[in-house]
Amino acid sequence: MRGDPGGRTDWLQYNTTPVSRPSRALRAQYSPQHESRFPMSTDSSSSGRHPAVRTRFAPSPTGFLHLGGARTALFSWAFARHHGGTFVLRIEDTDLERSTPEAVQAILDGMAWLALEHDEGPFYQMQRMDRYREVLAGMLAAGSAYYCYCSPDELETMRERARVEGRKPRYDGTWRPEPGKTLPPVPEGRKPVVRFRNPLDGDVTWNDLVKGPITIANAELDDLIIARPDGTPTYNFCVVVDDWDMGITHVIRGDDHVNNTPRQINILQALGATLPEYGHVPMILGPDGEKLSKRHGAVSVMQYDDQGYLPEAMINYLARLGWSHGDDEIFTREQLVEWFDTRSLSKSAAQWDPKKLNWVNAHYIKQSADTDLAARVAPRIAKRGGAVDGVDLPAIMALLKERAETLEQLADDAMLFCGEFDAAATPPELVAQHLTDAARAILRDFAQEAGSIEWTREQISTLMKATLARHGVKMPALGIPLRVAVTGRAQTPAIDAVLSLLGREKVLARLHAV
Repeated sequence: MRGDPGGRTDWLQYNTTPVSRPSRALRAQYSPQHESRFPMSTDSSSSGRHPAVRTRFAPSPTGFLHLGGARTALFSWAFARHHGGTFVLRIEDTDLERSTPEAVQAILDGMAWLALEHDEGPFYQMQRMDRYREVLAGMLAAGSAYYCYCSPDELETMRERARVEGRKPRYDGTWRPEPGKTLPPVPEGRKPVVRFRNPLDGDVTWNDLVKGPITIANAELDDLIIARPDGTPTYNFCVVVDDWDMGITHVIRGDDHVNNTPRQINILQALGATLPEYGHVPMILGPDGEKLSKRHGAVSVMQYDDQGYLPEAMINYLARLGWSHGDDEIFTREQLVEWFDTRSLSKSAAQWDPKKLNWVNAHYIKQSADTDLAARVAPRIAKRGGAVDGVDLPAIMALLKERAETLEQLADDAMLFCGEFDAAATPPELVAQHLTDAARAILRDFAQEAGSIEWTREQISTLMKATLARHGVKMPALGIPLRVAVTGRAQTPAIDAVLSLLGREKVLARLHAV
């Protein structure tokens, strides 16, 4: 290449063979049908299902799996599942300063918790450097990329000049090869970047799966850097090569990537690749209408696990943030897969509503089997120092779940049955108000009879009614003192159910201590 005598970085020197399509090995690994595939229609009715659909979720491991990323993963997963296609997980870990193994694990944990199982992967970009070298070298040889030796100071001078002249700050093409153009001398000792040779005129147009037709003039795009001075490839380049090699047919991602799409399309066209279809979903806003952030509370999906939300409830709620199926608010994972299509994705930003999430979660808790809830809540009880041995935890869940919004609330309430009871810890004001001499007399009468009945909720209820009748009082005169004496609380679920689950021995011991 003119103007580049010996200027290639070590990273690229080994290969200058033009590359216009994935190697045979890569095609076999990632997409056996890559060269024969065609993007399918956006018509996602049942008759339009297409097993060749390949979607991907490609997070950067610079932090946890946040809610926006989880929703993107969900939409990509649901689209692939609806069409009987393939869902690929790719970890874009080229940001060496910020990427961490802990973040990778957090992403994998979040995907596992949501049960968004991938069919291929995870693939790691840092393990694909040889492939990026191959494609870069081919583009350099083909003239669709070139070396640029501009220093940071020179680039800033270009930008400042453009600002003064009222133009958009951009690279001015100093090192872009053109017929008849003489390039500047290569600065001694300066390592170049590699720039993509973007078309100078014409437009980039695509029919966005969410937003509809989008057109961006090539004149608005400069020759973006696709490899840094140390040879490491940049995001937009790696994404293009990965999507090409892996046969991705549909890219569903956040609308913060809209500006990247025309650049990626141009690179794909320069490589002679078949273009995927793109869909960009609007962001998620917080309850205050601002972009969702840490100040709105938990933003990592695993924090919601910690807070006691069910993954199936989170899937349901996330799906409704930007997608709908008529007026359906509650639906199963199977229904989501059956109904999902991109035509029902919203063009407007969705708003995070913690109260709505709690409502959805409460629904799923109520619908859960008691044994399943018991298994989920038991570890949370243990963390609170409670014990589940000797208690009927499924029956406790059956009693408590109607009023619970989270598993954490269930665990808190279950400590009534699973925690240690200390009568001395009962608030003195409750004792003074409800354990009067008259109340104690009624409790002694109840306790005396309670030793001989069958210990079931029904028989306990019958005994309570008989005790009330003997003393000529109404339910509060017995129910509240019973609660305070046996649980240390003035409010509990139905007291006959509570007594039944606590067991005769505990109940009588606590009543005799009053």
